[in-house]
Amino acid sequence: MDDGGCSLIAGGLDAKNQVGWGRWIHVNFYIRAMDDFEQPAFRAAAGIAATLRRAGYDAYFAGGCVRDLLLGVAPKDYDVASSATPDVVLEMFPQTQAVGAHFGVVLVRSVDGTMTEVATFRKDGAYSDGRRPDAVSYTRDAREDVLRRDITINGMLLDPEKLAETGNVAAATLDYVDGRSDLADRVVRAIGDPVQRFTEDKLRMLRAVRFAARLEFAIEAATFAAIRELAPQIHDVSAERVRDELTRMLTEGHAARAFELLDASGLLEQVLPEVSRMKGVEQPPEYHPEGDVWVHTLLLLAQLPAGCSATLAWGALLHDVGKPPTFERAPDRIRFNGHAEVGTRMAAEICRRLRFSLVDTQQIEALVANHMRFGDVMQMRESTLKRFFRLRDFDEHLALHRMDCLSSHRNLQLYDFASERYHSLPPETVKPQLLVTGNDLIAAGYVPGESFQVMLAAAEDAQLERRIHSTAEGMELIRSLFPS
Repeated sequence: MDDGGCSLIAGGLDAKNQVGWGRWIHVNFYIRAMDDFEQPAFRAAAGIAATLRRAGYDAYFAGGCVRDLLLGVAPKDYDVASSATPDVVLEMFPQTQAVGAHFGVVLVRSVDGTMTEVATFRKDGAYSDGRRPDAVSYTRDAREDVLRRDITINGMLLDPEKLAETGNVAAATLDYVDGRSDLADRVVRAIGDPVQRFTEDKLRMLRAVRFAARLEFAIEAATFAAIRELAPQIHDVSAERVRDELTRMLTEGHAARAFELLDASGLLEQVLPEVSRMKGVEQPPEYHPEGDVWVHTLLLLAQLPAGCSATLAWGALLHDVGKPPTFERAPDRIRFNGHAEVGTRMAAEICRRLRFSLVDTQQIEALVANHMRFGDVMQMRESTLKRFFRLRDFDEHLALHRMDCLSSHRNLQLYDFASERYHSLPPETVKPQLLVTGNDLIAAGYVPGESFQVMLAAAEDAQLERRIHSTAEGMELIRSLFPS
């Protein structure tokens, strides 16, 4: 098939290297490798759409999957939008879950276990709380459903039957909001009146920022002006939704750009004022030639890879959050005395405010609290170093330290030393079975009490440093240090 376009390859489409972006979007885009659409998510969504259509209902792929197909990116999942009401969907498909039936959303489980979201075409009523519509009414008009969505590039529909017939994504796309044009122009634009769109659901402001960062698009002027105007109202959105949206920004591979846009839009000061205060906070140039704390943090965020863990990403963002309140211009140089300790308390408060889980909070706190310890890693006693390596998910501590160095002085000597020792030490030598236990102390005539912890720590230090190799040697050491 000679389409003048480009073929689907394992990593997506290489079209952007073959033709200009605008021309690429508008070429007749055919799929030469239909095997790529044998993935379970595609098959499940196409099967659901086909079943609904045979029953007389309209059914299309909707939202991000259409955008991604037009961009030549393999969608992670496929959503279906249909004129069928939730009760019809629930009746037609035996394995369903009504996760949002009040808003017309049902999850359909396929035979292979794939879950597909099926949403009924709807018109939303007023959003009096700035979070969700007060009332929802269903419609059979796909255009009405699209016009209540947030941004144009996420507001397109795709006819899976036409796609199967032609292999042409563009020809199979229904575009009532000029989404394809905005894809070509690399623009994030609200559907309709941006003030109205963002007033309906304030989270849409964060979503607009996230998609602009993720796709490396600009935010259209009126859309951006509306975000700046309404930014103080982001507090109408639940902390959990804000947290999740920020986490996506941090872990999708474009965190620095996302936080630049958050700052420029006024949203950063609202959702993370502690991070906003990093701007203009000077650092000693001999250690931080890159600039102030904000610049350093952005350079670090720029290194976060897509798919990194949420805890590493938040640890990277907050590792120096304690610097603004501890800034001191001392006679010899700028100092941030105790900034790791102060930052740990601030990170804990931010995690509490955004309702992180206890497990994630503890890891983020640990990353902030321990990031300065690498400065002493080459002078640590062997026992101290091994205990350092026992920190949960120590690979994240290493990754944060490496990014921290590369965002400042770029000297990786301490990182290389720590990484080599960490990866070369067998786990059983880092946390071995203890040679001396509390029972051994009791058997030797020691009375349980606060001193036990000191004695056991001394024995463990000696074991980690290979000064003792048996319980007998350990007890001999204890008797010499702590005569009974």
